Amino acid sequence: MNILMINYEYPPLGGGGGVFTRDLANELAGDHNVDVLTTHFRGLEKKEVKNGVNIYRVPVLNRTSLHTATMSSMLTFLFSAVMKGIRLCANKKYHVINTHFAVPTGPVGLVLSRVFNIPDVLSVHGGDIYDPSKKTSPHRHALLRLAVRTVLNSASAVVAQSQNTRDNAGRFYKPSKDIAVIPLGIPAPVFTPVDREKLSMRKGSFYIISIGRLIKRKGYDHLIISLAVARERAQNLELILIGDGPERDALNELSIRTGLKDRVTFLSSVSEEKKFQYLAAADMYVLSSLHEGFGIVLLEAMSCGLPVVATDQGGQTDIIAPDRNGILVPPRDETKLAEAILDLAMDDRRRREISENNRSAAARYSISAVSRRYVKLFKDTTGADA
Repeated sequence: MNILMINYEYPPLGGGGGVFTRDLANELAGDHNVDVLTTHFRGLEKKEVKNGVNIYRVPVLNRTSLHTATMSSMLTFLFSAVMKGIRLCANKKYHVINTHFAVPTGPVGLVLSRVFNIPDVLSVHGGDIYDPSKKTSPHRHALLRLAVRTVLNSASAVVAQSQNTRDNAGRFYKPSKDIAVIPLGIPAPVFTPVDREKLSMRKGSFYIISIGRLIKRKGYDHLIISLAVARERAQNLELILIGDGPERDALNELSIRTGLKDRVTFLSSVSEEKKFQYLAAADMYVLSSLHEGFGIVLLEAMSCGLPVVATDQGGQTDIIAPDRNGILVPPRDETKLAEAILDLAMDDRRRREISENNRSAAARYSISAVSRRYVKLFKDTTGADA
């Protein structure tokens, strides 16, 4: 098949939704012709081929960060991507368009689908339709709700990454079509484990790790406060945060105010291998998000055998079965988060059991298995032979 994938964020830009788009594109490119249309950023090529995927990056206004998009960059992406998409569709015979994020990418897929009569499979990732940390979240505004509903109803098929995302689509936008659920997937991690001392991790410390953009939705302020509470009973607890973003300075100041300056380690962008080395060396993964569409980092942590403490609002509830894969707690509840951390930190046997469960559970979310489900949906949507 000839497949055009559209996402306003694609590594090194953005977070989990972009990472999944890249991994899916790489997997599909083994058997299909895959083009990706995304945002340009300084230092990146406007057109390049990676892992068999043709990547086209279009200019936008005021994209100043790898980690977060501005409103002006998203709005100008609509125009730039439609213009470039028209040229691509006019020169290539695409069998299907796979558009990621209802906003801001959704309208691009809608226009190209209508103009060139190409089926459009829309993948919604959670934060594009519901983000409780943002005043600009589409579910809060009538015009944006109308725009999202239009995009959902105009797509040939819609995929949610979790049951929670599908539920939110129905709750806030009342689409006229059924929404399929296909989870995100990850490639098998490839890395060389190293000793803790090579990662500057202290002997005798119990390390909690969390990975993601430093934005309000991730709830890292609540995690740092919870760590301060938990350390009243377990002084060896430490936290590693991998990622960058606009909340970096505020979180650093909070770690100082809570007396954790030397117990919270901030790491900006690290290589994939280094990321997995830290995961493999840590003792526990904590996801403190106010809401998470899926939580692809949970799969990465589980693949390394880490027990998990996570909030109970979002797609992570599809992955984490309480007491089997970890512990779920309410968002923003620093006391319960601290209690859950201590429960696992002080119970070696329970952690070992969860660790074994998580390695096997993560294997069910391989990118190859997820890719096969997407291909079946593409072929069902286009009427092509399976």
